[in-house]
Amino acid sequence: MTALERVGEGRWRSSSEAATRRFGELLGTLLEEGDVVILEGELGAGKTQLAKGVARALGAEGEVTSPTFNLLVSHPGGRIPLHHLDLYRLDATSGAEELGEAGAWDVVGEDGASLVEWGAPFAELLGPERLEISLARVDAAPREAKDLDVEPAREINVRGVGARGEALARALDEAEASW
Repeated sequence: MTALERVGEGRWRSSSEAATRRFGELLGTLLEEGDVVILEGELGAGKTQLAKGVARALGAEGEVTSPTFNLLVSHPGGRIPLHHLDLYRLDATSGAEELGEAGAWDVVGEDGASLVEWGAPFAELLGPERLEISLARVDAAPREAKDLDVEPAREINVRGVGARGEALARALDEAEASW
């Protein structure tokens, strides 16, 4: 399986990095100014691949990599700017101050769309309107596949919070049929 497949309401299955980027592209076509998307999942689950797809759909400038050491990288250009945050290193009790120092409060929920990796502990701080996406590996690749660098499948679960987040989740489900 080398595809992206909707397996239920708000549930998708990705068989490869390319399929995860494709999901990001689908999401990117739907994002608007001020949208906030929280990306959750273990290391290597595909959060940055999804972000690369969003950036491509938006026509954002610059290479998208995980901004773990910068906390925030903004990609101008395209339809709207993309603000990519990675909060892996932050502690939820002191993170709000660090987010402010990194400039997050100047961009999240404002101009452009914000993708926030490892953002669940900060969800309430990031606003009442958001899309939450979790990515998880669902099976290990067989031994022969590991030798060939085949990626295990991933499940992508989408949950909308607030009116805008719920609208984005519905739009993703509806858009998939025409993609």
